[in-house]
Order: sequence, then C-alpha cells, then structure tokens
Amino acid sequence: MTATTFDTLSAGPVNGSTPADKRVLLLKPRGFCAGVVRAIDVVKIALETFGAPIYVRKEIVHNRFVVNELAEKGAIFVDDIDQVPEGMRVIYSAHGVSPAVRQQSKDRRLKVIDATCPLVTKVHVEAIKFAKQGYSLVLIGHRDHDEIEGTLGEAPDVTQVVSSAKEVETLEVPDPDHVAYLTQTTLSLDEARDIIHALKAKFPKIVGPHSQDICYATENRQVAVKNVAHTADLVLVVGSNNSSNSNRLVEVSRNLGTNSHLIDNSNAIDPKWLDGVSTVAVTAGASAPEVLVEDVVVYLRDRGFGSVEEVEVMPENVRFGLPPEIVQAIQSAPSSPASV
Repeated sequence: MTATTFDTLSAGPVNGSTPADKRVLLLKPRGFCAGVVRAIDVVKIALETFGAPIYVRKEIVHNRFVVNELAEKGAIFVDDIDQVPEGMRVIYSAHGVSPAVRQQSKDRRLKVIDATCPLVTKVHVEAIKFAKQGYSLVLIGHRDHDEIEGTLGEAPDVTQVVSSAKEVETLEVPDPDHVAYLTQTTLSLDEARDIIHALKAKFPKIVGPHSQDICYATENRQVAVKNVAHTADLVLVVGSNNSSNSNRLVEVSRNLGTNSHLIDNSNAIDPKWLDGVSTVAVTAGASAPEVLVEDVVVYLRDRGFGSVEEVEVMPENVRFGLPPEIVQAIQSAPSSPASV
C-alpha cells in the first residue's frame, strides 16, 4: 500500500487556515470499473454514430449523475422493453437481462446493443451450464437487483435466491446431493463467504463456479476500505442509493467499527459528520464518476481538511473491449448520424 499526494486537489491550505492534522485519504482503486466504462462508452458511441434518440433498458449503470448526463445527450431510459417503439435501437444495461427480455426485443424487431458487463455474462453462462447438468441452483444476491433478475431468468424453474445465511436454513431442493451456487458480482466478500459457508454446511456436496463471481472491482474497493478504515475517523463512499457495490463499501467500513456514509455528491454531506473528525477516507463505488469524488475533496478542503493523500492499495488496469454489436454498427454506419 502506497500513499502519494493527490496533486490536483492538494494545492495547500484554504485561506491559510488549515490545521496540518486534518487530512483526507483518497482511496485507490475507486470509481469506475471496466464494465461501467464500457457500458457508458457504448451509449455515447451509439449516440454519436446513429444520433438521438437511443433507448436504454433500465439505468445503464446505477448512478443518477451518469444517467442524467447521458439523457441530456439523447439517451431515453425505460423500465420495460414494451416502452421502446418497434424497430428502434435499444441498449441493455451493464447488469444484464433475462432470456425473456431478449425474446421481447426480438418480437418488437428492436436493434439490440448489449452492454452487459462481461463478468455478469460469465455468471449467466454458469447458470445455464449448471441447469443443463441438472443441478438445483442457489443464486446468492439481492432479489430486487437488476443483475439478479437477469441471471434468475436463465433458469427460473431450478433457481432459488438467498440473501443471507439465515435464509439457507429453510432452503429445500429435490436432491441435496446435486446443488450448485452462484453469486451476484457486487456482493460483500464477507457476506458472500458467510452464505457460502452456510450452504456448504447444509449441502456438503454443493459445487460452485471455478472462480469467484464477485468481480475484481468490487473486491478491490472493499479491500482498499479494509486497509484504511482503522486509520480513518470517517469513511465517505460516493455512489447512488441503488448501487449495490457502493452500499457494500459502507457496510464493510461499519463492520470494522468505522463510521461511514453513502453520498450521491458533496451536497449530501452533513457537516455534523465532521465534528471531532481529523481523518476522512474517501472512496467511490464502481459506477460513480471521478468528478463527484473531486467535488467531495474540494468540500472537505474548504472545511479544513487541507492534507490530501491518494492511498493506492493495489493497481487496477482491467479493460474490456466493446460488444460486437457496437463494433459492427460503427463499421457499417454512414459518416454522419442517420435516422433508425
């Protein structure tokens, strides 16, 4: 773990009055993951290539700032496929969709661009594999999350969702010796570990994925919080309320005994949170843009936290290629935006 000065936001004391002992620890990695960058790029490129409007099923990523910014550029966000006019172009969000949604799109002759995160697609593929092999499937995650809805749709007749270790106690399956589990990609590592432990105790022969389903970005941001929570009086997590991985960062901090809050932006900070605080750690969920983090740091500097250190816990250099639909669309599109 290394600490470096965050030069762009630590130009010195504000009005010459900053106490040296009040500081901000800016965690790294933080913010956008590769899947989020890819999904946002897909919408932007589609708008540039085809022109507005471009329809997007659900929020492309779970961040209101990002969604509003794309809406201003011409993206139209809808909850259901039947809200997209027949024959128009629609983008699936990073969280993935069920086969039923894909069939709806086909029935409405929609031009689909799939921005599902490749790591979510991995879980879908695993669900299909286990179902074909005759396993009862336990999906660990939050029932109302878009990602769980999509994955559950791959094999709904054999899949049950559990959200806690306690729920495992009441699970019933046709054959206890033929059970498999998968997890939502944005869970708390500790939470998932406890549920998997309970599943293995109840079903000793249960099998799981070859590699964990919790994504690298979720894990890295949680590890970063764990590394600095003991040195901070307060942890601020930039992210929207419906962002699963952002909420998990708050939980990780609180479970370690460090006060933590989820904030959409600097306007959500309660000044009372800073009373008696000398060190604030700041991080961001995988769908939160860096501009919001910068605003939070400026807010803290204006209130006496003049020392800003960027603490890198581990490097993160993952990149995902664009989906084939958008690559082919770019190659075949005319040089200027065209109507669809």
